[in-house]
Amino acid sequence: MAKRVVVKIDYLIKEYKVGSLRKLAEKCDIRHAALSELSNGKRRNINFGHIERIAETLGIDDITEIIELVDIDDDKA
Repeated sequence: MAKRVVVKIDYLIKEYKVGSLRKLAEKCDIRHAALSELSNGKRRNINFGHIERIAETLGIDDITEIIELVDIDDDKA
């Protein structure tokens, strides 16, 4: 079965009570469009600098709170 890395933007916004994608972008100093693409699964390349900024801004020590590896159907890969 194929795998895909997912950035859990919606989870982070809710769990850390950020309010919105736009507010997360402002807090982390990451372009709103970049976070939106990550959230919607439209961006295939993940900038580790973005992951680091999200972790630092929200006080996250465990990367699995930000990203996760999920199974996907082979015909959707």
